[in-house]
Amino acid sequence: MNNSVTLRDIAKALNISASTVSRALTDSYQIGPETKKKVLAYAKLHHYIPNRMARGLKEGRSRSIGVVVCAIDNSFVAQMLNGIDKFYTEQGYQIIIMQSKELYEQEKACIDLLYAGGIDGLLISPSYQTTDFSYLNELQSAGLPIVLFDRLSDGINTHKVAADHLKGAYQATQHLINNGYKAIAHINSNTQLNMATARFEGYKKALTNAGLPIKNDLIKFFDTTNLTVLNKNLELAIHELMSLKEKPDAIFTATDSLTIRCLILLKQMKYSIPKDVALIGFSNTDLAQALSPPLSTINQPAFEIGRLAAEKLLLLINSKNSEPFETLLLATELQERDSTLMR
Repeated sequence: MNNSVTLRDIAKALNISASTVSRALTDSYQIGPETKKKVLAYAKLHHYIPNRMARGLKEGRSRSIGVVVCAIDNSFVAQMLNGIDKFYTEQGYQIIIMQSKELYEQEKACIDLLYAGGIDGLLISPSYQTTDFSYLNELQSAGLPIVLFDRLSDGINTHKVAADHLKGAYQATQHLINNGYKAIAHINSNTQLNMATARFEGYKKALTNAGLPIKNDLIKFFDTTNLTVLNKNLELAIHELMSLKEKPDAIFTATDSLTIRCLILLKQMKYSIPKDVALIGFSNTDLAQALSPPLSTINQPAFEIGRLAAEKLLLLINSKNSEPFETLLLATELQERDSTLMR
């Protein structure tokens, strides 16, 4: 039996109308500070929980936000979700999180379920397989506010929030160059999303600016859709790189999952880091400094990416007038550790 306190219960106890209670709880300017104080104190004391469904019906909204990510078992994704969750909790919204598992069809199925559930807006970090954004464009045209975060694409015109992938990759490669490394390999995912292409551009730009050649045999792009495929392709890539006549003296990996797995595989293959080969990559794991050796990384402002994306989506939901869409690229941070010690 549900014995939770209702608006009417509060109104009866305080001898005021239910509409006055409702306005006090939503901080309406129409209600005086003393009344607000009494209502809020009573609501807190009796553990009042707003009826989200009733409130949504009245406002014509569900007060729920759909969030689609690649996977939640990823420290960087978890940090972004924390930023999203904190913002919407403060705004009185709930978030519904679903995972694409890097599969385009699963991504569409997730969005279908969320849309059918009447979400007010969608935050999406597209899967590696996603190249066709016509589905999202159709939903946007039908009135669903959509914001892209972390993984961006020109396939849809909307607000977009991510780390500055190009500058972060430039920073990582420049750090290796400054520490005396010259034969720098690059390992990346073969997705067409901005994240991968921008990081590759940053790598090439740093080499070019330093007067170093861009060697195709030091560049590896492959499928990273799931951990089994990633491990198989990464092991092959490392074998090929370390079998070259002119072996790389450093490796720059372009994603969280590639960075950690690359360190593990190099150690399993009995390579000493950084004596045999240095390693740096994008990673937000708290374990980076606890690894052996401690791992140099490019850290992304994950929490802030999530929070800003959530903020932009709510602006779209509440906006009555269309405003120019923005792409916000947030600065990354180089964290120097033992895996890239100076030669």
